[in-house]
Amino acid sequence: MNNELPRWVDYGLIPIFNLAVAFLVSGLVVLFVGENPIDAAILLVRGSFGYGEGIGFTLFHATNFIFTGLAVAVAFHCGLFNIGGEGQAYIGGLGVVVVVLALDRYMPWWVTFPIAIAFSAIFGALWALIPAWLQASRGSHVVITTIMFNFIASSLMVWLLVGWLKPQGSMAPQTRTFEEGGQIPKMDWLFDLFGAKLGGAPLNLSFLVALIAAFLVWVLVWRTRFGYELRTMGTNPTAAIYAGIPPVKTVVITMLISGGLAGMMALNPVMGEQTRMELDFVAGAGFVGIAVALMGRSHPVGIVLAAILFGMLYQGGAELAFDMPNISRDMIIVIQGLVILFAGALEHMFRPALVNFFGILSMGSKKSAGETV
Repeated sequence: MNNELPRWVDYGLIPIFNLAVAFLVSGLVVLFVGENPIDAAILLVRGSFGYGEGIGFTLFHATNFIFTGLAVAVAFHCGLFNIGGEGQAYIGGLGVVVVVLALDRYMPWWVTFPIAIAFSAIFGALWALIPAWLQASRGSHVVITTIMFNFIASSLMVWLLVGWLKPQGSMAPQTRTFEEGGQIPKMDWLFDLFGAKLGGAPLNLSFLVALIAAFLVWVLVWRTRFGYELRTMGTNPTAAIYAGIPPVKTVVITMLISGGLAGMMALNPVMGEQTRMELDFVAGAGFVGIAVALMGRSHPVGIVLAAILFGMLYQGGAELAFDMPNISRDMIIVIQGLVILFAGALEHMFRPALVNFFGILSMGSKKSAGETV
């Protein structure tokens, strides 16, 4: 029987099923603690999209997940599992800080920002270079090397912030607050056009950068020769090598692009929200990006939508925990974990049944067509 599914099923129906089951199980958890699941769902949506500031926070969180989801997706297409987005984002933040601390007192933000974008991507890419080279030339599994590099990046960041980057006399492990030349403008002007108020939400221009990055990833993967090569390498490495595609070069370049995308995630919290670099500014976004890429089927459009969903869970979850005291912040993390579980680990739960169902439909339609003839 054909194991292929219609694209609208593979890219639409299965993620919707997985998400529905995740929220159904989450509703049972909410019911168990004594709250109404329907009221909780209404509060979750209202807190995320019911007013301008909530939308701003939702899109702010989504920005981080777009970058890390794209990073995972690019590697996926080449048959690689880059689980090092957390560390690459950390080192990307170091690239941002190098630029901002040098320029923010002398240059306007519109000069500093493009340079910071470039340096965040370069630093993130360089942090992915060694795992990429080890995978391509020595066979060291990229999952192991990238996750170990996460720990190295975290320890390196502690050492730099405590010993070198924090201002003299300060006890907090963070850089100085950036001057105006190192701060990304908020997007309140866009909300004003629609009569809404951004309020205290830190949504900034890095959201637009994330959308541009998503478009460029689509162009790269589906509209360039290199994109064809990396997809071929991910589908059938033996055939790719037989066709003359250089495996080492393809793997290394793919991982550099993936690491660069993860590194750009640092722009949003470092220049857009905190206006300084603090410890743990990545806050797990590198790992959430894995679930975002899986739910979005490694396609930029799906990744943007999945990132907004997780942004909704982060923002709406905070509102839910405030309005329903029985639902603690830990409970919100459980709900987020369930979505990740069903979107990631149990992604194939409904696939066999759907393959059988659509296979039977296909055979029935072919049989009917034959009888008609």
